[in-house]
Order: sequence, then structure tokens, then C-alpha cells
Amino acid sequence: MTTVRIVFALRSLRAARAPDGSEVPDRRLHQRLIVLADTVPAHDGGHRAVPLWLRVYGRKELLSRVAQLSRLGRPAADAEVASGLLETAVRLLRTAGTEVSSVDIEPTSDDVPELRWDTVTARVGLTAATGTRPVTVSAEYGLALAAVAGAPVRVADKVMDRLAVPVPGEDMLAPFLPLADARPPGGPGQPRRFEPRNMAFTGGLDYWNLAGSFSGDGQPAGPDYSCAAADQSAVLAAAVPEPAGSAVLVQVIYAEDYRGRTVTFRGQLRITGIADQAGLQLAVSGPPDGPIARPLLDHGSSLTAPGSADWTWHEVTMPVPGEATAIRFGIFLAGHGRIELRHAELSPAPPGTRE
Repeated sequence: MTTVRIVFALRSLRAARAPDGSEVPDRRLHQRLIVLADTVPAHDGGHRAVPLWLRVYGRKELLSRVAQLSRLGRPAADAEVASGLLETAVRLLRTAGTEVSSVDIEPTSDDVPELRWDTVTARVGLTAATGTRPVTVSAEYGLALAAVAGAPVRVADKVMDRLAVPVPGEDMLAPFLPLADARPPGGPGQPRRFEPRNMAFTGGLDYWNLAGSFSGDGQPAGPDYSCAAADQSAVLAAAVPEPAGSAVLVQVIYAEDYRGRTVTFRGQLRITGIADQAGLQLAVSGPPDGPIARPLLDHGSSLTAPGSADWTWHEVTMPVPGEATAIRFGIFLAGHGRIELRHAELSPAPPGTRE
């Protein structure tokens, strides 16, 4: 067995996929990336890591516990075991002389193509004076239990041999995230991406990410919005009659090639039943001021009018300052309705051009 550490990608979501590979436009089925990385480096100093995709909807509390496990040096201490069902379960087990000794992530068959919530289970080892007894639970529950109990997480060696990929540096997320989201910029073994990708949506929503109103732990506010790609266009829509907050469908690229210039994001928009606000969005952000936040240096938008309208060109332009590290562009929606984007284009002005 290989003992692994958890690397939690706070904002990496992907849509579920049907058996034919097409995306399922149901926000409740969206999956979040968890990376399982070995704890002992190879002779060349590198590591091996395998992605695990977990369902988000209805599992926010469990995923917050998994995020706790990903923070190095923070196993759950007795003082933290104070509230919640998981904490209560661990306290009862300890009172009864039973410890959670290990959590093993196991595929449901030997030929699963990837590890995700519906192709793996977690085998929890419960150790008492009389021996160890395994209990099978969901991957989300097992990892959350490991976080609360401070138990090691393990993956079978043959699973790592078949599905893990080599990671030359220390950024375990880099092989699995869209390149613009990998960190730190220019880190060992990390390619950079400066140009927009999949602007005609011929690759579905590859390189595009759905985000929205966030709570304090960085999790989406709920399944109130959905996105999809069809007919070389992207769609962002409310999934409930009265959605809370707002949502964006965006792509992020490195800003280095655009510093000191202006950029324009343009595209055609079609809207249906817009009740509040919708439109194009362009934002420039600076270096991270913490493990998650990247402060906005500037942002702008091109708003549509409420109601419905056929395809209409929109654009927004802004300067990219010298300290910029990332450019984010896409569409946004607040409230009821539907917005579609096609013919998207991000273009820099020639050097020396002023806004």
C-alpha cells in the first residue's frame, strides 16, 4: 500500500460526463478535484500522483473536512473534535476503545479508467483490542473521517502503478489543472499558457471553469447555475427559478505576454429571460496575497439589457499593468435567465497602444 497525502483543488470543478464522453449539464453532478500524492519521493526527487474526482452537491461539509486533511501539519486534534456527526462518531469510537487506523481508497473494479466518486469506495480500518475490522463507505465520507481522526490515507500499489502520473516538482496539482490555474507560475516542470484555448467551444468546455458566489470556505454557494457547450457556443443559465448570487463561466491565462498593453475581450451574446444582470466580463489579477485569493487589479464588463435579445456583439477593453499575473475572461449571470456566447476572442493591442 502507498500512503498518500491529499492535495485539495479548491476551485477546480468539472461537469459530469455521459458514457459517450459528452458533458452532462446538471450542476448537481459537478465534480471537484482531489489529488492523491505519494509521501515518499522517488530517487530523482519527484512524486507520483493520481486524480480523484468527488461529487460536490450535498457533500459540502464532507469536502470541507477533506480540505482540512490537505493542509499539511493539521491533523484533527482532540480539541478540534467538538461538534458535527463525524467528530461525534470518532469520539464514540475512541470511548469504546476503537481507533480509525487507516482509510484505503479502492476502485470498484480493476479496469476503472479513472478514480471518481462512482468508481471508488473507501475501506475504513477500525482497530480495537480484538483486531481490525474493515467498513466500506463512500470516498467522500472516508476521506472526511480520515481528516477528523488523523488516520493515514492509502492507495494500493497496483492502482498507483496503473493510474498515477509522475510529478517532477512539488506542485501536485499541475498535471491535472487547466494550466492557467496551476501554481506557482514558472514552477519546476510546469508549462505556461499565455494564449486562450477552445474559444469556439469545439472541445466542449475544456479550459473553461464555472464559478460563482462563494462562502467562507471557498465552496460554491449551491447548484443554482449550470453551464454547457453546444453548436460552437457556451451557455450559462439559472438552474432554479430564483437563483442566489451570481455565476461566471471563465477562462484564465497568464498575463506576462500582455503586461503594459491593453486587451479586448469580444464576442456575440444571446440572452433569454434575463431578470437582473448578464454580459461579458474581463478581469486582471495580481500575485496571490494568500493560499487562495488573487487580488483584482482591474475589471470591467459589457452588460446586456434585461429581457431577451438575439446575437449581438459586445466587447470590453482594459489595460494590463506590469504587476499582473493572470487575465480572466468570460460571461457572467446574476439572477434568472440564460446567456450564450459565441465567436469569443481575446486580442491584445499592438505594443505602445493606449487604452
